[in-house]
Amino acid sequence: MCRSHPAAPDPTPGHLLQNRLRRAATASPPWAVRAAAAPAAGRARRGARLSAAALLALPALALLALPALPPGRGGGDEAQPGSSPPLLLPPGLREELRQRRRDLRRLEAAAGGGEAAATGGLGCGDLSRATAVSVLGWGFTKVVARAALASGGTVALKSVHGAGREVRRCVQRYGVPAGCRRLAAYKLLKEVTLLQRLQHPGIVKLHGQCYDNSGDAELRVTAMLELGSPLEMIQLLQTPWEERFKICLSLVKLLFYLAHSPLGSIVLLDFQPRQFVMVDGNLKVTDMDDASTEELSCKEDNDCTLDFPTKSFPLKCSVVGRCEGINEKKNLFNAYRYFFTYLLPHSAPPTLRPLLSDILNATGDLRYGINETLRAFEKVLHLYKSGLYLQKRPLLLKDYISLKGFRMVEGEDYKCWPSYSHLGCLLSIHSAEEAAAICNSQSQCQSFIVTQQRTWTGRPLASFQSSWTDLIPDTNAVVYIKRSASSGERL
Repeated sequence: MCRSHPAAPDPTPGHLLQNRLRRAATASPPWAVRAAAAPAAGRARRGARLSAAALLALPALALLALPALPPGRGGGDEAQPGSSPPLLLPPGLREELRQRRRDLRRLEAAAGGGEAAATGGLGCGDLSRATAVSVLGWGFTKVVARAALASGGTVALKSVHGAGREVRRCVQRYGVPAGCRRLAAYKLLKEVTLLQRLQHPGIVKLHGQCYDNSGDAELRVTAMLELGSPLEMIQLLQTPWEERFKICLSLVKLLFYLAHSPLGSIVLLDFQPRQFVMVDGNLKVTDMDDASTEELSCKEDNDCTLDFPTKSFPLKCSVVGRCEGINEKKNLFNAYRYFFTYLLPHSAPPTLRPLLSDILNATGDLRYGINETLRAFEKVLHLYKSGLYLQKRPLLLKDYISLKGFRMVEGEDYKCWPSYSHLGCLLSIHSAEEAAAICNSQSQCQSFIVTQQRTWTGRPLASFQSSWTDLIPDTNAVVYIKRSASSGERL
């Protein structure tokens, strides 16, 4: 993924930004031009450096680039009371708009209503007072910015990317930029509707939205979302196995929810790591505009082949004419190929590896559904948290002297992988006995201390040291020192 320097925040108040944005509506802002010319089109670009003028044009996120109508308010070429005359649209574009409007209304009906669900949370007043707006990234359809709220805190602002690939392709086909932006806006409206209805720890939170009708022919919308950081797979591969298992377990719980959601089984059509973010150490899907509640219709089993670049899976056609479980299985195989294969097996505890291998094989062949996959993950978690995964071995803690009321001076020491600290060897353990076994397996280790820090599973972290001479008083700590290291020394 391409990267450039972080954008400098713009201190201009939100209401001044909106005024300048409206005046800039007929021009292509510099950030949009650069996005259109980016070589990695369609892949999110984050942290782009922008000029001050470009940043002023940015929350065209909210108010320029995104002509749209609120849920349940039409959006084809019909006129609204008190609005400007409707756009004259080519028949093909008019039909695409009508189709997206029908899809949105169908989703709103399933979700229990459109505008009724939009009440509460942040609104246009909060957006108008927002400051320090800076671009985080953009893709085919949308652009995302970070903004500081006057009431405190930060949010992500998501809006249609007026110079994105989807809009540009539409303009090339139909030659009506405003209509094409409106077409793209339906994807964001769909996403807002889904986020209003779907509540799960693995789905980014919708804090609010702003529909702005300033008397011109176009109504514009901005979604205000929970702010996360991009998911960096390379960094994840360097983290301890316990943290990588947490990511995979969180993903499985999300897919279980999507398979049994209030709207029916939901498939993430654009399922890739870049559609996820990390929020306070937790994995969350942040892009829902390509999610679908529709399962493939069929007349016979041959209509239900689930195709991937390297594999195909035959599924059954149900008596109601739908491919059974196709949404659930598509999500699960994508989780296998993008997450499980990279994050699950490496540096896992040896006794858990056979179970993890079973999970990989069963999800890679789609022998497991999401229910079976969740049960398998929860079994691994139970074994790990309880310590039942530990092999029976001779007790080694008897070979250590314990010094209560002391701890070692913090500082750089020998490294081990994968450590929770880049300054030394800090590992998750079940007990002091397991820490003794780890220390015995490392030639540099002469002592260790079980710290007060805990991982997400509640397991303590142990710090392993190559010496034991630098001790300081600590009533809550215990230092364990190898008897062989302490022989000849006075404790």
